[in-house]
Amino acid sequence: CTVIITRMVTKDLHKPISILFCNLAFSDLFTSFSGFWIAMFFITNPDITIFGSKDMLAPYSLYTVSILSTIYNLVSIGIERYLAVAESMRTRFRVARRHSIAVVLINWVLAFFLGCLPLMGWNCLHREENLSVLYSPFCIDYLIFIAVPNVVVAFIIPLFTYLRIIIILRKRKLRMKACGQATGTYKSAEIQVARTSIFIWLLALISYAPFFAGVIFDATNRRCRIDLYPGVYIFRNFTAMLITMNCLGNPMIYTLKVKILGAKLKALKCLFTSRVQACTI
Repeated sequence: CTVIITRMVTKDLHKPISILFCNLAFSDLFTSFSGFWIAMFFITNPDITIFGSKDMLAPYSLYTVSILSTIYNLVSIGIERYLAVAESMRTRFRVARRHSIAVVLINWVLAFFLGCLPLMGWNCLHREENLSVLYSPFCIDYLIFIAVPNVVVAFIIPLFTYLRIIIILRKRKLRMKACGQATGTYKSAEIQVARTSIFIWLLALISYAPFFAGVIFDATNRRCRIDLYPGVYIFRNFTAMLITMNCLGNPMIYTLKVKILGAKLKALKCLFTSRVQACTI
């Protein structure tokens, strides 16, 4: 919420990348709320989260939508950063605000379409075959359809984009060094991008790899729920906790480390404090 409010009230932060950052924060907020909805079901009636119920279709679908939106936003930010660096010396193409807005809309439409397929009928409410053990009443084939391609997208595309950014910065640094020019800016940029990409990979690996492992286990498992209780459901809740923690990690990596955002946040805080003191006087 802090990231969203700060970027919305600050006019000079309304850049293409800032739109993607703000949308990523909104996706993380959506993930937190939908995860809280599922947690309330688990607290009030844990049996329906284990044996499945029609009441779990909407929370699980919204949770899927929010996770897919977060993944697509992370991929979009990586592509935008690559285009910003690769095309910085050219004038053929520039990422504009309308491009970022279009990407945001496409991400949400795609996430809602794929995430709401169980609400449209792709579920196992009235049939036991192909029923997911961990995420009933979802079907196993739906979980495989959602998990496998999106995990590939989440890991392969950011790997390519950030590696290309590092390679481009290194080549430009070597050219400037050969011409006898200062290379301190490119060196610091290369270090910052490399550090950020490592953090992105570690956070994505820690957050989504256990969930993907749970889907694979669900697809290959043939035992009943009673035999798996409670260990496998503890693992399921643990994967949900990691995904929710990812919502806290994204602002730290992508936004709160940006100096200008921190300065604007401090300015807003000082402005709010001044108004409170004035009202008090």
